[in-house]
Amino acid sequence: MGTRARVRATVEVGRGEIASGRPPGGDVPVVRKRETRPRTAEATGREPGPVAAGRKRAVRRSARGPRGTPARKRRGKLRDRRRSLRGRAIAGRIFEHLVSGALVVAAILAALGATSLDGRPWVLVATLGLATIVGVALAVAVDRLRLGAGLPGRLALDLLLLAALVGLAWWSAPHRVLARLNEIVAGERATQERVIRHQVWAAYRRMDRPQATKLVERGEGYAAVVEEAARAFGVDPELMMGVAATESSFLPRDSADGGHGLFQVTAVPGSATARAKQVLGVERIDLADPRHNAAVAAATLADYAGQMKGDLFLTLLAYNIGPANGGLRTIMDQYGARNFAQVQPYLQPLPRDYPVRVLSSALAWRVWRRLRRLPAFEDPAEGRLVQESGIPGLGDDAWRAGERAAAVAPSVPR
Repeated sequence: MGTRARVRATVEVGRGEIASGRPPGGDVPVVRKRETRPRTAEATGREPGPVAAGRKRAVRRSARGPRGTPARKRRGKLRDRRRSLRGRAIAGRIFEHLVSGALVVAAILAALGATSLDGRPWVLVATLGLATIVGVALAVAVDRLRLGAGLPGRLALDLLLLAALVGLAWWSAPHRVLARLNEIVAGERATQERVIRHQVWAAYRRMDRPQATKLVERGEGYAAVVEEAARAFGVDPELMMGVAATESSFLPRDSADGGHGLFQVTAVPGSATARAKQVLGVERIDLADPRHNAAVAAATLADYAGQMKGDLFLTLLAYNIGPANGGLRTIMDQYGARNFAQVQPYLQPLPRDYPVRVLSSALAWRVWRRLRRLPAFEDPAEGRLVQESGIPGLGDDAWRAGERAAAVAPSVPR
């Protein structure tokens, strides 16, 4: 047999022995089953897990020393100090971001004020976008500068930013810019309020001041009664005085058209009468009693304010028109009018001018209570006093009789 044949035969024999589980050249198998034994503390020489863990904790405690030792106290103080410093650092960063954010907002308002906000949309959008980009870029640059500076430098930079914020707010008058923005965003409602405002000032200017002075002097005798009713139903007391001055000139009487008393109460919603009875604690309303009359009028105004969603002009119109034939709501639904400006063309001259007459009387009452006189509007200095007093109900968020009355007075089914 040749060499190659002998090698081939040897390889074949080895493969057969490996396949059979025998080692080459022997009969004993090489694969044995491993015997497993449970590992116990005695076999391993180690203690169980909980015991070992307890021993480790005891060793660590002994290394730290017993409780109350100076070393442990020092370590506790250091830990508390680190926590305090970390809290101060977080508070400082929040303050720095607030200052930067306020400065960005003030810069945006200043830029908007510089453009005069003439109402052109593209000017408003372009100014707002450019000012926002520049302001945010400056805020990021300042923050990076702050992080690279030491503590004295950061404090100096924060003081400089605060001074810049105060100076910018003083120069740009943000409240005026916000008021102008509110007018632009509010649109039609703001426009009609501006128009009504000038109509009210014009009506005050046309007043016979001696007669108007006598009227407000008579009104002082009913101020307490009117204020009590107004507060009970969430209505502006000055507006209530304007309604009383317009309706009866503070001369309670029965009129030919069916009006009664101080507020010339005629037909009123049933819910208003019921609520007035509950507030007064009576079973019968006496319209000749100024207190009862004022309560019914205040409940009626609150009821109409709820129907008109707090719109002042529509509330006064609804009070003047009354509930006959569906009242003001029916007129508005008939012609598709949504606000005071749209419904005016469909009204007669008397109810159309009613809100202006009420507001001018309320303005006279407010000016009288503050100055104890009625300045002449024709004089520039005196006219500014009147304008600075403000018109009751205009620009005053407190006039939300419909919203407040639901919380102040109990609801009664119609």
